[in-house]
Amino acid sequence: MSSSKQALAHPASSADAAPGNQPGAARGAQGRGTPPAGTDSWRSRLYRWDMKASPYVFIAPFFVIFGAFSLVPLLYTAWYSLHNVQLSALDNQTWAGLDNYKNLLSSDFFWNALTNTFTIGVISTVPQLLAALWLAHLLNYRLRGSVVWRVVMLTPYATSVAAATLVFVLLYSWDGGMINWLLDFVGIDPVNWRESDWGSQFAVSTIVIWRWTGYNALIYLAAMQAIPSDLYESAALDGAGRWQQFRHVTVPMLRPTILFTVVVSTIGATQLFGEPLLFGGVSGSKGGSEHQYQTLGLYMYDQGWMIGNLGKASAIAWSMFLILLIVAAINMLVSRRLRKSQ
Repeated sequence: MSSSKQALAHPASSADAAPGNQPGAARGAQGRGTPPAGTDSWRSRLYRWDMKASPYVFIAPFFVIFGAFSLVPLLYTAWYSLHNVQLSALDNQTWAGLDNYKNLLSSDFFWNALTNTFTIGVISTVPQLLAALWLAHLLNYRLRGSVVWRVVMLTPYATSVAAATLVFVLLYSWDGGMINWLLDFVGIDPVNWRESDWGSQFAVSTIVIWRWTGYNALIYLAAMQAIPSDLYESAALDGAGRWQQFRHVTVPMLRPTILFTVVVSTIGATQLFGEPLLFGGVSGSKGGSEHQYQTLGLYMYDQGWMIGNLGKASAIAWSMFLILLIVAAINMLVSRRLRKSQ
């Protein structure tokens, strides 16, 4: 009896157990549902590799497309700018070094195009951004049909360059144009908008203003709606009117956004091409009979595709690229100063 009680009190250990009656933990460790240790390590390595490589796989298409359609043409254009290359004989390339750039610096047409690009950029950018800021300020208050007004302001941006420019060509027509009709109605002599220097530049600038004012207004409106209302309430308690609130609250809070729109508008003015090309008609690539509104984009197009001097056209393209780099550097410096001042 005593021996049977001791046997019941002390069950057999795992070592003494029968081969077919092992404990549950031991059977689970070697069961059919658990993979071997080598499979676990392979799956863990695959999981770690997937976590590290997946982000790069997701962004790889962008870099492939950017490299194929942006980086390679940019480098190839730099190579062309150092050679004498004609459009009719692409295989006959001769080394020119920096001669194309030297010819640009000594060319009156290049400096004329650069001056026209600057003047048209100033005439189109300053009124455009001021009007956009004013429209955004109006839409920031509660107005009836505000959604409709936002769509209306974005409509010029969605209109094609060709359609918009052709409409303005009719408006600025020398014979029968509405603009000259209004000038004659108030007693002012009609203006030949295509042939005059300032008239043609002003006409091209109005096309740019019409197309991009609403777009910039929506950017300003989004930034205004992000301004805390507590600032306006504090200013109102101090006795500030709407104009004072706009000057001392809205404009300081919009400085980064205003700087962004200035930089983007400057880049767009540097690359201005479609509006003056279509506005000039037959002489559009020349920027008028006297090159009075020929921009850098038109000058590059004229040299590369009308004359066929791809080497010089590539040098013009890289000159525009360097100008944009200077604009970006100025933007960076101004942004840093604004951050420090805040």
